[in-house]
Amino acid sequence: MLNLQSPLSRKLTAFVALSDADLATLARFDRRRKTFHSGHEMIHEGEVNASAYILSTGWACSYKILPDGDRQIVDFQIPGDFLGLRSILFRTADHTVEAITRIEASEVLEPDLLDAFANAPRLATAVLWAASRDEAMVVEHLVNLGRRSAEERMAHLLLELGARLHLVGLGDEAGFDCPLTQYHLADALGLSAVHVNRVLRRLREDGLVTFQKGRVIVDAPARLRDLAGFDTAYLDQTGPLLR
Repeated sequence: MLNLQSPLSRKLTAFVALSDADLATLARFDRRRKTFHSGHEMIHEGEVNASAYILSTGWACSYKILPDGDRQIVDFQIPGDFLGLRSILFRTADHTVEAITRIEASEVLEPDLLDAFANAPRLATAVLWAASRDEAMVVEHLVNLGRRSAEERMAHLLLELGARLHLVGLGDEAGFDCPLTQYHLADALGLSAVHVNRVLRRLREDGLVTFQKGRVIVDAPARLRDLAGFDTAYLDQTGPLLR
């Protein structure tokens, strides 16, 4: 059952103080828990009436495939995130969601979501906040691709992942576990895998951040934030805002 220590509860209660009734409604989202292996496509672009999911453990990514076969990763999903929420609201999935690691996720159907919105307005407000936060991240990713250098892009992405993981109790300012490969980073940042390798090496040699053996270690947080121009305001993680 979902509780105050689940990743989703931790994230939503950073914005809204959920009542016991809200938490009970949230717990009902967890009735259809499923396990997916790495590489499994949970939602396919163009799929009609696809389910949404709440990610409980593991990492996933959402992406679009271009006509030439190249992949653009739009975002990475971590525990506590919704997967494919727009698939319910838009009726047709506008991107693909794939498991990066072995994951556990709870399937959410349209009636589940509409019932929650009708009977738990504070929970609905929290879900709307989470969706708006996801949209703000996509805007920031667009700035990343269009206006930041390769080093700035990498620094910004790693800092954002660290902040998101910290909110759900899976990381801190010093670092976090990260299963992403150089190919994942390349597809997210609009770089080649070779370029990603060079960028990570330069950041490590400059004493800013080390990404090795599945672990990101932030060696100089302040300098890394200065390089990226990183401001957490768009993540809205300043603490409870609605009581």
